[in-house]
Amino acid sequence: MQRSNWSQQLRQIKVDRWLYLMLVPGIVYFVVFKYFPMWGIFLAFQDYQPYLGFWGSKWVGLRHFERFFSDPSFWMLFRNTFYIACYNLIFYFPLPILIALMLNEVKNELFKRLAQTFIYVPHFFSWVVISGLSYILLTTEGGIINELIQYGGGEKINFLLNKDWFRTLITSQIIWKETGWGTIIFLAALSGVDPSLYEASRIDGANRWRQLVHITLPAIRSTIIILLILRLGNFLELGFEQIYLMLNAMNREVGETFDTYIYTNGIQQGLFSYTTAVGLFNSSIGLILIVTANAVAKRFGEEGVY
Repeated sequence: MQRSNWSQQLRQIKVDRWLYLMLVPGIVYFVVFKYFPMWGIFLAFQDYQPYLGFWGSKWVGLRHFERFFSDPSFWMLFRNTFYIACYNLIFYFPLPILIALMLNEVKNELFKRLAQTFIYVPHFFSWVVISGLSYILLTTEGGIINELIQYGGGEKINFLLNKDWFRTLITSQIIWKETGWGTIIFLAALSGVDPSLYEASRIDGANRWRQLVHITLPAIRSTIIILLILRLGNFLELGFEQIYLMLNAMNREVGETFDTYIYTNGIQQGLFSYTTAVGLFNSSIGLILIVTANAVAKRFGEEGVY
């Protein structure tokens, strides 16, 4: 019986061989860039020396973790990373859903396509370009925003150097750059809603708001939950480039995160084992969050990501 199942599966693979062949580039990518580099985790438990190599370096156990947790900068890094991650989750995550719902209500196809094009464009700008635009807009030396504030009778605000504005500025950049691009998945989910449901609801006297609450949102609920779980998996991974470009001596106290700390200590100072331990801690938090969120979602009857 088992042999028959194997032969049946092989025949099915042969029939769909071209579809399976299309999987090869993706599998190779994940093996080379995701799974193979995981061997580098062992550096966190070594005193790695490049001239001794991976197998010749001394094993030190949890010494790097102890050093990191006892470092006075640990709580500063954790606090900064946590706050910015919360800002992103609270203010950024709901916006693509809201924009997708608004675009879904637009009946003029030409206007809808133009609006989608305009909100997608910022995604393709690099963080270098966005940091440059932020400087042009917010600098006190001729910045457009400060010129308008001064023209309205107010005093100029040093957004770029004032640490009180740093987290707001970072979150605003992410919102402007990624909100439009984030609507793609939700618009795809909305396109799968059966139009007959809306027709039946209109016959029953439901207005647009009731259609949204009882048809549209339940239809994309699973998509929202899955993306939220995946977002929590990367909760503390804010991205290095954006934060690094906006950091300076005046806002480093509230802007230094795990990603920038790993770069400055690992790449610039050559502390490879120590920063591997920091990165492993960061990734472990993400793993705990995604497993917990997935378990909670399943407990409430949702599918989850696995």
